[in-house]
Amino acid sequence: MEVTCGQCKARFNIPDDKVPKDRTFKLNCPKCKGKISLGGEAPEQPAKADEAGEAPLKMMDPATDRKAPEESYGYEDFTSDQALDFFEEGIKLALIMPNSSMNEAHLRAGLELIGYKCIPTPNTRDAIGKLRFHNFDLIILADGFDSQPLDHSVIVNYLNRLSMSVRRRIFLALISENFKTMDNMMAFAMSANVVINSKDIPKLHLILRKAVSENERFYKVFADTMVETGKA
Repeated sequence: MEVTCGQCKARFNIPDDKVPKDRTFKLNCPKCKGKISLGGEAPEQPAKADEAGEAPLKMMDPATDRKAPEESYGYEDFTSDQALDFFEEGIKLALIMPNSSMNEAHLRAGLELIGYKCIPTPNTRDAIGKLRFHNFDLIILADGFDSQPLDHSVIVNYLNRLSMSVRRRIFLALISENFKTMDNMMAFAMSANVVINSKDIPKLHLILRKAVSENERFYKVFADTMVETGKA
Protein backbone atom coordinates (compact mmCIF):
# COMPACT_ATOMS: atom_id res chain seq x y z
CA MET A 1 0.00 0.00 0.00
CA GLU A 2 1.31 3.45 -0.93
CA VAL A 3 0.78 6.05 1.81
CA THR A 4 1.00 9.83 1.36
CA CYS A 5 1.60 12.11 4.35
CA GLY A 6 -1.02 14.86 4.48
CA GLN A 7 1.47 17.33 5.97
CA CYS A 8 4.73 16.98 4.02
CA LYS A 9 3.29 15.00 1.06
CA ALA A 10 6.04 12.37 1.39
CA ARG A 11 5.18 8.98 -0.08
CA PHE A 12 6.24 5.59 1.23
CA ASN A 13 5.07 2.00 1.02
CA ILE A 14 3.72 -0.26 3.75
CA PRO A 15 3.30 -4.02 3.17
CA ASP A 16 -0.39 -4.85 2.78
CA ASP A 17 -0.16 -7.58 5.40
CA LYS A 18 0.83 -4.96 7.99
CA VAL A 19 -2.38 -2.94 7.48
CA PRO A 20 -5.49 -4.19 9.35
CA LYS A 21 -8.55 -4.30 7.10
CA ASP A 22 -11.22 -3.87 9.75
CA ARG A 23 -9.97 -1.05 11.95
CA THR A 24 -8.10 2.23 11.93
CA PHE A 25 -4.54 2.60 13.20
CA LYS A 26 -2.05 5.45 13.42
CA LEU A 27 1.57 5.79 12.40
CA ASN A 28 4.26 8.48 12.28
CA CYS A 29 5.51 9.84 8.97
CA PRO A 30 9.19 8.81 8.80
CA LYS A 31 10.06 12.22 7.29
CA CYS A 32 8.14 14.90 9.22
CA LYS A 33 6.89 12.72 12.12
CA GLY A 34 3.31 13.85 11.46
CA LYS A 35 0.52 11.42 12.33
CA ILE A 36 -1.23 9.43 9.60
CA SER A 37 -4.38 7.36 10.03
CA LEU A 38 -4.96 4.26 7.94
CA GLY A 39 -7.53 1.50 7.71
CA GLY A 40 -11.24 1.55 8.23
CA GLU A 41 -14.14 -0.43 9.55
CA ALA A 42 -15.21 -3.43 7.52
CA PRO A 43 -17.75 -6.13 8.42
CA GLU A 44 -16.32 -9.50 9.27
CA GLN A 45 -16.79 -11.99 6.46
CA PRO A 46 -17.49 -15.65 7.09
CA ALA A 47 -14.65 -18.03 6.26
CA LYS A 48 -14.84 -19.31 2.70
CA ALA A 49 -14.49 -22.98 1.94
CA ASP A 50 -11.72 -24.15 -0.34
CA GLU A 51 -12.15 -26.37 -3.39
CA ALA A 52 -12.47 -29.42 -1.17
CA GLY A 53 -15.33 -27.76 0.70
CA GLU A 54 -13.32 -27.23 3.88
CA ALA A 55 -13.17 -23.87 5.64
CA PRO A 56 -9.74 -22.66 6.85
CA LEU A 57 -8.96 -23.46 10.46
CA LYS A 58 -8.41 -20.82 13.12
CA MET A 59 -5.77 -21.24 15.81
CA MET A 60 -7.39 -22.92 18.79
CA ASP A 61 -6.27 -23.71 22.30
CA PRO A 62 -6.79 -27.51 22.53
CA ALA A 63 -7.01 -27.40 26.32
CA THR A 64 -10.12 -25.21 26.27
CA ASP A 65 -11.31 -25.55 22.65
CA ARG A 66 -11.10 -21.77 22.34
CA LYS A 67 -8.98 -19.45 20.24
CA ALA A 68 -5.41 -19.35 21.58
CA PRO A 69 -4.79 -16.25 23.81
CA GLU A 70 -2.21 -14.67 21.52
CA GLU A 71 -4.64 -14.84 18.59
CA SER A 72 -7.21 -12.73 20.46
CA TYR A 73 -4.80 -9.80 20.59
CA GLY A 74 -5.37 -7.36 17.75
CA TYR A 75 -3.53 -4.45 16.17
CA GLU A 76 -5.50 -1.97 18.26
CA ASP A 77 -3.96 -3.36 21.43
CA PHE A 78 -1.07 -0.92 21.13
CA THR A 79 -1.90 1.40 18.23
CA SER A 80 -5.10 2.95 19.57
CA ASP A 81 -3.21 5.48 21.72
CA GLN A 82 0.31 5.17 20.37
CA ALA A 83 1.56 5.89 16.85
CA LEU A 84 3.48 3.19 15.03
CA ASP A 85 7.16 4.05 14.78
CA PHE A 86 9.32 3.38 11.75
CA PHE A 87 12.96 2.39 11.98
CA GLU A 88 15.65 2.75 9.36
CA GLU A 89 16.85 -0.37 7.59
CA GLY A 90 19.86 -1.90 9.28
CA ILE A 91 18.91 -0.94 12.84
CA LYS A 92 18.95 -3.99 15.12
CA LEU A 93 15.78 -4.02 17.24
CA ALA A 94 15.48 -5.71 20.62
CA LEU A 95 12.12 -6.20 22.36
CA ILE A 96 12.75 -6.24 26.11
CA MET A 97 10.32 -7.77 28.60
CA PRO A 98 11.73 -7.73 32.16
CA ASN A 99 9.81 -8.81 35.22
CA SER A 100 8.89 -6.49 38.07
CA SER A 101 12.05 -7.28 40.07
CA MET A 102 14.48 -6.44 37.26
CA ASN A 103 16.15 -3.14 36.51
CA GLU A 104 15.22 -2.31 32.92
CA ALA A 105 18.10 0.18 32.73
CA HIS A 106 20.60 -2.66 33.22
CA LEU A 107 19.06 -4.57 30.31
CA ARG A 108 19.14 -1.48 28.11
CA ALA A 109 22.75 -0.72 28.96
CA GLY A 110 23.91 -4.22 28.08
CA LEU A 111 22.02 -4.32 24.79
CA GLU A 112 23.09 -0.86 23.69
CA LEU A 113 26.72 -1.87 24.22
CA ILE A 114 26.36 -4.46 21.44
CA GLY A 115 24.43 -2.21 19.08
CA TYR A 116 20.74 -2.91 19.71
CA LYS A 117 17.95 -0.34 19.89
CA CYS A 118 15.74 -1.31 22.82
CA ILE A 119 11.96 -1.30 22.47
CA PRO A 120 10.13 -1.63 25.82
CA THR A 121 6.68 -3.10 26.26
CA PRO A 122 4.47 -2.93 29.37
CA ASN A 123 2.41 -6.09 28.93
CA THR A 124 1.66 -9.14 26.78
CA ARG A 125 -0.99 -7.47 24.62
CA ASP A 126 1.32 -4.61 23.72
CA ALA A 127 4.17 -7.06 23.03
CA ILE A 128 2.09 -9.16 20.61
CA GLY A 129 1.04 -5.99 18.80
CA LYS A 130 4.66 -4.91 18.40
CA LEU A 131 5.71 -8.38 17.24
CA ARG A 132 3.11 -8.23 14.47
CA PHE A 133 4.34 -4.87 13.18
CA HIS A 134 8.12 -5.06 13.62
CA ASN A 135 10.80 -7.57 12.73
CA PHE A 136 12.83 -7.95 15.91
CA ASP A 137 16.37 -9.30 15.77
CA LEU A 138 16.42 -10.03 19.49
CA ILE A 139 13.78 -10.71 22.13
CA ILE A 140 14.58 -10.66 25.85
CA LEU A 141 11.87 -12.33 27.94
CA ALA A 142 12.11 -12.70 31.70
CA ASP A 143 10.34 -15.27 33.84
CA GLY A 144 7.37 -13.48 35.42
CA PHE A 145 6.90 -10.82 32.73
CA ASP A 146 3.26 -9.68 32.96
CA SER A 147 2.90 -12.21 35.82
CA GLN A 148 3.38 -15.15 33.46
CA PRO A 149 5.84 -18.00 34.12
CA LEU A 150 7.93 -18.94 31.10
CA ASP A 151 6.41 -22.40 30.76
CA HIS A 152 2.97 -20.77 30.32
CA SER A 153 4.08 -17.64 28.48
CA VAL A 154 1.78 -16.37 25.74
CA ILE A 155 4.83 -14.73 24.13
CA VAL A 156 6.71 -18.04 23.86
CA ASN A 157 3.60 -19.74 22.51
CA TYR A 158 3.19 -17.01 19.88
CA LEU A 159 6.81 -17.35 18.76
CA ASN A 160 6.54 -21.13 18.58
CA ARG A 161 3.62 -20.79 16.14
CA LEU A 162 5.54 -18.62 13.69
CA SER A 163 6.74 -20.16 10.46
CA MET A 164 10.30 -21.48 10.69
CA SER A 165 11.55 -18.97 8.11
CA VAL A 166 10.36 -16.11 10.36
CA ARG A 167 11.24 -17.67 13.72
CA ARG A 168 14.78 -18.48 12.58
CA ARG A 169 15.50 -14.76 12.16
CA ILE A 170 14.62 -14.01 15.81
CA PHE A 171 17.12 -14.60 18.60
CA LEU A 172 15.17 -15.42 21.77
CA ALA A 173 16.88 -15.05 25.15
CA LEU A 174 15.04 -16.22 28.27
CA ILE A 175 16.01 -15.00 31.74
CA SER A 176 15.20 -16.74 35.02
CA GLU A 177 16.81 -17.29 38.39
CA ASN A 178 16.28 -21.03 37.81
CA PHE A 179 18.47 -21.24 34.70
CA LYS A 180 22.14 -22.03 34.38
CA THR A 181 23.49 -19.44 31.96
CA MET A 182 24.05 -20.78 28.43
CA ASP A 183 22.64 -24.22 29.27
CA ASN A 184 22.08 -25.46 25.71
CA MET A 185 19.84 -28.38 26.67
CA MET A 186 17.54 -26.10 28.67
CA ALA A 187 17.48 -23.59 25.81
CA PHE A 188 16.48 -26.39 23.43
CA ALA A 189 13.74 -27.58 25.81
CA MET A 190 12.39 -24.02 26.11
CA SER A 191 12.53 -23.36 22.33
CA ALA A 192 14.97 -20.52 22.99
CA ASN A 193 18.35 -19.59 21.56
CA VAL A 194 19.92 -18.98 24.95
CA VAL A 195 18.94 -19.07 28.63
CA ILE A 196 20.47 -16.71 31.17
CA ASN A 197 20.48 -16.69 34.96
CA SER A 198 19.14 -13.45 36.44
CA LYS A 199 22.36 -12.93 38.41
CA ASP A 200 24.32 -12.68 35.15
CA ILE A 201 22.45 -9.64 33.78
CA PRO A 202 25.50 -7.38 34.46
CA LYS A 203 27.35 -9.59 31.92
CA LEU A 204 24.45 -9.59 29.46
CA HIS A 205 26.39 -7.94 26.64
CA LEU A 206 29.19 -10.51 26.86
CA ILE A 207 26.78 -13.45 26.99
CA LEU A 208 24.70 -12.25 24.06
CA ARG A 209 27.71 -11.32 21.94
CA LYS A 210 28.99 -14.89 22.28
CA ALA A 211 25.58 -16.59 21.91
CA VAL A 212 24.49 -14.55 18.88
CA SER A 213 27.85 -15.10 17.20
CA GLU A 214 27.59 -18.87 17.72
CA ASN A 215 24.04 -18.87 16.38
CA GLU A 216 25.09 -16.98 13.24
CA ARG A 217 27.95 -19.41 12.61
CA PHE A 218 25.62 -22.36 13.13
CA TYR A 219 23.16 -21.13 10.49
CA LYS A 220 25.70 -19.57 8.10
CA VAL A 221 25.86 -22.44 5.60
CA PHE A 222 22.10 -22.85 5.66
CA ALA A 223 21.53 -19.10 5.21
CA ASP A 224 24.05 -18.89 2.37
CA THR A 225 22.36 -21.82 0.62
CA MET A 226 18.95 -20.17 0.94
CA VAL A 227 20.33 -16.97 -0.61
CA GLU A 228 21.96 -18.85 -3.49
CA THR A 229 18.75 -20.72 -4.26
CA GLY A 230 16.65 -17.55 -4.06
CA LYS A 231 14.63 -18.74 -1.07
CA ALA A 232 15.91 -16.19 1.46
